Formats: sequence, C-alpha cells, structure tokens
Amino acid sequence: MSNIPDIKESLVVYEERNVWAGLGVTAIAMTVYVFVVFQQAAGGPLVEVDWWPIMAWTIGASIAASIVVSVVWGIFAGMRDPDGVGKSDQRDRDIAHMGGRVGQAFMVVAGLGVIVLSAFEADWFWIANTMFFGFALSAFVGGVAQVIAYRRGLI
Repeated sequence: MSNIPDIKESLVVYEERNVWAGLGVTAIAMTVYVFVVFQQAAGGPLVEVDWWPIMAWTIGASIAASIVVSVVWGIFAGMRDPDGVGKSDQRDRDIAHMGGRVGQAFMVVAGLGVIVLSAFEADWFWIANTMFFGFALSAFVGGVAQVIAYRRGLI
C-alpha cells in the first residue's frame, strides 16, 4: 500500500492552492492586459500604445491578486483543516521543481525571440511584449504541469 495520499479524496494542499491561484490570476491578468492594449490602440497601430504603464500595472496587480487569493483561500482552508493549512513536503518541492523546469523552456524561447527582435531592431513594444508574454506563458505552463503532477503524480 502506498503512503502517498489519494489527492482526489484529500483537501487541496497548500502549494497546490498557490499554483491554482497563480493560474487563475495569470489567465485573468493577461486577458485584461490584451483587452486594455487593444482598447488603447482603438484600431490604430499597437506600437503607438503607451504600453509600459499598462504592463507595469498588470504585473503589480497580478502579484497583489495572487497574494490576496492565496491568503483568502488559505484562511478558508485553515477553517476546514487547521493542522495542514500551510504544510509542504518533499513531494511539493519535487512538483514545484518540475514545474519550474517545464516553464523555463518557455522563458528560453521568449529570450531567443527578444534577441531576434532586437537584431532586427523591432519596436520596443514587440520586444517587451515578447518577454512579458514569455514570462506569463512560462508561469502558466509550469503551473499546469504542477497541477497535472498533483492530480496524476510525478512519473
């Protein structure tokens, strides 16, 4: 008999809650960012949008929202399971490490894209947004890999 608990029958563990919070916030933040940038462009060229304040606010709001969602979810989880609310173990660390490795591949691709765009002297809008979406895609794909590992186990 395995000593690994059946995830489907147990509560969502601390680290998995944080991953879910990050996934939700990332998806919402990137959608809002794209919507606001397109709205600011108003059918004109995207490179004329004053993109950096929108990007900075999106990053800041995403960080704050992730923290708030994690804390609030943790409070409710603590009411249900006060003993296990903030615990993590080796399995959590292994899953986080694997998720980081999966996400890192997208960071590399984004970095290479930035180098190519810079070589062709692309507008700063395209360079910054390539890196920005590389960060977001890295976090999202790494998070999805972590959720899959929590649900199906590490192989």
